[in-house]
Amino acid sequence: RIEAARCPDVVVAQIDPKKLRKKQTVNISIFGCQPAPEGYSPTLKWQQQQVANFSAVRQSLNKHRSHWRSQHLDSNVTMPKSEDEEGWKKFCLGERIYSEIDALSDNENLGIDYIKVGFPPLLSIVSRMNQATVTSVLEYLISWFGEKKFTPELGRWLYALLACLEKPLLPEAHSLIRQLARRCSEVRVLEENKNEEQISALNLIICLVSRYFDQRDLADEPS
Repeated sequence: RIEAARCPDVVVAQIDPKKLRKKQTVNISIFGCQPAPEGYSPTLKWQQQQVANFSAVRQSLNKHRSHWRSQHLDSNVTMPKSEDEEGWKKFCLGERIYSEIDALSDNENLGIDYIKVGFPPLLSIVSRMNQATVTSVLEYLISWFGEKKFTPELGRWLYALLACLEKPLLPEAHSLIRQLARRCSEVRVLEENKNEEQISALNLIICLVSRYFDQRDLADEPS
């Protein structure tokens, strides 16, 4: 009792976070990612800005989710069931990309046919998706990306679905986004013409996986 009385009421442990990082088991490792070719690597400042922008998008989405969920969808919007993989691929990417049709006819250029070009990830759509659906659709699109080329439609949906993922991530979500980052790095290496828009989009996804979803403080090196 005498020794206990001498102990302070509150004790603060002095913990070196560097030691804990070595023992963490829930970190996202992007081991297997191909390093960026010379001239393709983003600057640290760019990466930090993208993470800040992404964080703001997630906060806004969470704040206004209930509002957008209550908004009526257009009559032409029919969201597939969660388990309908082919339906979601067509919904997100459009029948044109799904069927690998290179060009639109003149009549189709007169107006936007979302059935053919894919529905964008509108807030009124993604706000209706629960975490199981978000994870499933992310898996469908990553599976598609594993065999197909990267497109702006795919990039928009991948970004939106990453923004919808809730922390802490489920184990399957961890695995999926690691797989996504590796695939992006593979496509980046194969990009011969240095399409700046595509390289930027691929870098963005790799950056978000490694710098936003990874709980560790990564070294200040470009992804």
